[in-house]
Amino acid sequence: MLRNLDPTWLLLMFVSIALGGAAQFYISSTFKKWSRVRSANGLTGAQVAETILSRNNISAQVAGTTKGTQAVQVVQSRHGKLSDHYDPRTGTVALSEQVYGETTIAAAAVAAHEVGHALQTAHGYFPSKLRKAMVPVVSFGSNMAWVFIFIGLFAGAMQLFYLGIAFFALAVLFQVVTLPVELNASNRAMVQLRQTNLLSTGELSGARKVLTAAAFTYVAAALISVLQLLYFLGLGGSRN
Repeated sequence: MLRNLDPTWLLLMFVSIALGGAAQFYISSTFKKWSRVRSANGLTGAQVAETILSRNNISAQVAGTTKGTQAVQVVQSRHGKLSDHYDPRTGTVALSEQVYGETTIAAAAVAAHEVGHALQTAHGYFPSKLRKAMVPVVSFGSNMAWVFIFIGLFAGAMQLFYLGIAFFALAVLFQVVTLPVELNASNRAMVQLRQTNLLSTGELSGARKVLTAAAFTYVAAALISVLQLLYFLGLGGSRN
């Protein structure tokens, strides 16, 4: 039966690779384009992050200099290009080398987006809190899901198979919850860049294109996971 379903799995893998590749090309090419355009204000990504935090009454710690008491730390990420992220556990905005010290439209957009996550935490944004609460369970479950799924299939142990499906479904739910969190962070970023006059009207258009490209990667990842979940549910149903 697995042999009969192999074409479906191969098609799913093709779609997944195509979507993932398209998403990566879109964000890489868009980021590269707007990384060549300098912002008029001349502020680095780190300075943009610091400015937005300060305007929202959130203390910022940049380059080892603390301003205020409860600081959100802005640091340079050591994990390579497009490794920018916000860690709510430590209150750290980590910006890649291409963002932290660069004065481009792309750097400003990405820095503002990551600070958008810090604003979510400060304002108690529920989807962000839900996503944070899911991390420990999803981290364990996503690693074990494939183990249970394949052992269950090849050993004919359907209870293990459906346990793997349950763990995988949690990972899919996590990615679905991630979508509004990321979109909201981008919306907050655009509002902050506009209200603080960090970018001009023309520059804001470029920043939005960068953030739209970044959002597409999350949409693609969620869609791929949903398709995989549907495939395994159908596989389990056919086995029964």
